[in-house]
Amino acid sequence: MKVVILAGGFGTRLVEETEGKPKPMVEIGGRPMLWHIMKHCACYGFKEFFIALGYKGEVIKRYFIDYSTLSGSMTMDLANGKVEVHNKGCEDWIVHLIDTGLHTLTGGRVKHLEAWLRDETFMVTYGDGVSDIDLHDLVRFHRSQGRLATVTAVRPPARFGGLVFDGDLVAEFTEKPQIGEGWINGGFLLCEPGVFDYLEDDHTSLESGAMARLAADRQLAAYRHDRFWQCMDTLRDVRLLERLWMSGKAPWKVWAE
Repeated sequence: MKVVILAGGFGTRLVEETEGKPKPMVEIGGRPMLWHIMKHCACYGFKEFFIALGYKGEVIKRYFIDYSTLSGSMTMDLANGKVEVHNKGCEDWIVHLIDTGLHTLTGGRVKHLEAWLRDETFMVTYGDGVSDIDLHDLVRFHRSQGRLATVTAVRPPARFGGLVFDGDLVAEFTEKPQIGEGWINGGFLLCEPGVFDYLEDDHTSLESGAMARLAADRQLAAYRHDRFWQCMDTLRDVRLLERLWMSGKAPWKVWAE
């Protein structure tokens, strides 16, 4: 299955990190967030990626141009400039880097990829969030629903501790994930080619445009994922993800070394 990763936004809420690079290139554990997402997908056999570029897209292009060469050992003959790369551990991914416009909205970026994606089911996700979602289970669920699209619904951790009152006293202070409702769009969207009928042009939002219309037509299923999911919207999120990775217990690291 081909995977689209939306990587063209300006990342304005993370300006401390995104002034010189796009948000998906912010590093967690010395690797760009984009790499973490791709490793997750590849673990389930999804190894062909379409990266929808916009803001600072050249940074992502440069990363992948250098990736194979710099990820292995090498021998250099300084006299003649010959370089021999000893690269046995590089990922077997196919990566398409597609310029989709600087100001294009999310739905418009997907629309730019129609020529490559119109023949089969494909996945769309964001370049700023990680999860431990079982992608094979997601695909099975999508197939069972028979709809044009399935969105992964998640319940993110509450940003602030909750207070439980007993009169004018605090009976309990909670630092827990959201409970009850509070489901949000967590990305990992599976789409049939018919979704392109809901995408008009560069000004189409995937969320408030296409997905809203799909929902109105009862063509959008929801796969509920109640385990780990974390976006990277703020510097606080970056630090949280970094701590998890450095602890050796990052929930999204579902692949073996």
